Amino acid sequence: MAKQGPSKKRPGRRPLFEVRHSPVHGYGVFALRRIRKGTTVTEYLGDRVSHEEADARYEDKDPDDNHTFLFTVDSKTVIDGGVGGNDARFINHGCDPNCESTTINKRIFVEAIRTIQPGEELAYDYQIERDPEDPPNVDEIFACRCGAAKCRGSMLVAPKKPRKKSLRKPPARDSKRTTKKAKKKSRSRVRAAERRSVTRRETRRTARVAKRGGAAR
Repeated sequence: MAKQGPSKKRPGRRPLFEVRHSPVHGYGVFALRRIRKGTTVTEYLGDRVSHEEADARYEDKDPDDNHTFLFTVDSKTVIDGGVGGNDARFINHGCDPNCESTTINKRIFVEAIRTIQPGEELAYDYQIERDPEDPPNVDEIFACRCGAAKCRGSMLVAPKKPRKKSLRKPPARDSKRTTKKAKKKSRSRVRAAERRSVTRRETRRTARVAKRGGAAR
């Protein structure tokens, strides 16, 4: 039996990313090598607490401080990345992101939605929900400086635009033709109402018979 030589250890692959200062905001996460579209980059980790506990933890937080490591999982659970978290908490917001967050079995993952080149900063859309109790300058507090061509200027979801009522008048119609159609529709509605009336009577009768345990005839 031939003797086996010493096993050679394969050099470890370079990490996907690193954390360093970001031109967007504070610290950021940057790709160290090419990350293909669809790659699960990392999981968002941290202390899993209730919404009430999360509110209590940051009750005294400066209202003008936009730092947040809280990530909502569902109506019951929040992940506090500031307690026991990992590097995922440093991924900045972007209005034209190269990543997105996904929830799988109540766990949060960050996935690449396009191929990311080495040196590129990772970002996903925070989509922070608006609240009726937000201060008037909430968009300034959570201002976005991602530099995207279509940057909406805020990490919050875009406010809903009120629907504009149309000022256009309906086009004029031939009165005779409208009258004929109206009569035709009126006759159709009468016949339809008669059919519905019969159907309702049959339905009530069937229900009464079925309630007694008999068979409808």
